[in-house]
Amino acid sequence: MKLRTAIALGTLALTATFASAQQQGVSKDEILLGSIQDLSGPLAGFGKQSRAGMLLAVDEINEQGGINGRKLKLLVEDSGYDPKKAVLAAQKLVNQDKIFMMVGHIGTAQNMAAMPVQFEKNVINFFPITAAREMYEPFNKLKYSFAAPYYDQMRLAVPKLVKEKGAKKVCTLYQDDDFGLEVLKGGEDGLKTIGMEFAEKTSYKRGATDFSSQVSKMQAGGCDFVVLGTIIRETIGAIGTARKLGYNPTFIGSSAAYTDLIHKIGGKAMDGLYAAMTVQNPYTDEQTPGIRFWANKYKTKFNEDPTVFSVYGYMIVNTFASAANKAGKNLTTDSYIKVMDSMTIPADMFGAPVQTFTATKRLGSNASRLSQITDGKWKVVSEYVSDAPAKK
Repeated sequence: MKLRTAIALGTLALTATFASAQQQGVSKDEILLGSIQDLSGPLAGFGKQSRAGMLLAVDEINEQGGINGRKLKLLVEDSGYDPKKAVLAAQKLVNQDKIFMMVGHIGTAQNMAAMPVQFEKNVINFFPITAAREMYEPFNKLKYSFAAPYYDQMRLAVPKLVKEKGAKKVCTLYQDDDFGLEVLKGGEDGLKTIGMEFAEKTSYKRGATDFSSQVSKMQAGGCDFVVLGTIIRETIGAIGTARKLGYNPTFIGSSAAYTDLIHKIGGKAMDGLYAAMTVQNPYTDEQTPGIRFWANKYKTKFNEDPTVFSVYGYMIVNTFASAANKAGKNLTTDSYIKVMDSMTIPADMFGAPVQTFTATKRLGSNASRLSQITDGKWKVVSEYVSDAPAKK
């Protein structure tokens, strides 16, 4: 009898150990997260900021005891904003480091290239830092997206601003990849609602630095309103070139152009640029006490001012932790999904909209609003706009 009991107990122990071992990235005292950032390419400014925001959140969570007794560990790989490098980074994190979850991977084409590597090993792609619709469509239980899609941003914002400005000829300059095409399509469908279409369409290859021919084409075409499918240096390069040519149409970009680096690097020439956005850039001299405290803590740790991408990184890790806490001690991919599928994330101090998820809804919110650079700073100039609930 004693022997049978001992065998049974031993079997249970082995079963428990085996079950625990089956969940990649979760050990008795640690949860291993992975992230792929651009730390050396054209989006390195964004990538370094989002990584810093993530690390601040990880430190705070661990200082408070971790998640159900487990500490968080974050591994970050560099893609250089190259989809091929993103695949190699994903293979390392998923297959070699054996992460539990991919969090805040930056870039549209990079995510699309890396996701198959993750999904093969049942690794969730959590809150990628890109607003492409592919981050939640087609449906996959391992996709969760927080960013209002570039498509919806442009579809809703462009016709509204075109009418406000009384624009006659609308043109677009966009990056020739998945990201740029989302901006292009959103702008096209938005213009259709007011009986207009793009008068000129011009593109550039990722990493381009000279925009003189594209800008000259739009100027010659009489475009008085330009939709930008650009990111940091491309936004600065295109607008800077236009100003030098004495060409001053209304410029509007997506949330990919919403960063303090635009006005810090581009200077006075960037004044007047509009961009779709959600979370407001955390300027330390004009925010609530809570944000001022957070911003100073960030600056003390990293010796630089926080940005909206710092907030993205911080928010992503904290949202992960909130759901992981609710999943309890037995943290698995399935238990995490079960929590997320009834999750509501309230508005936070940084101004993000309320987000909700269900078993069939993998986008938290498709609402966005507009900001404009005025006197060298982003100023919010509209309320949140969302014509319908996010797709289910």
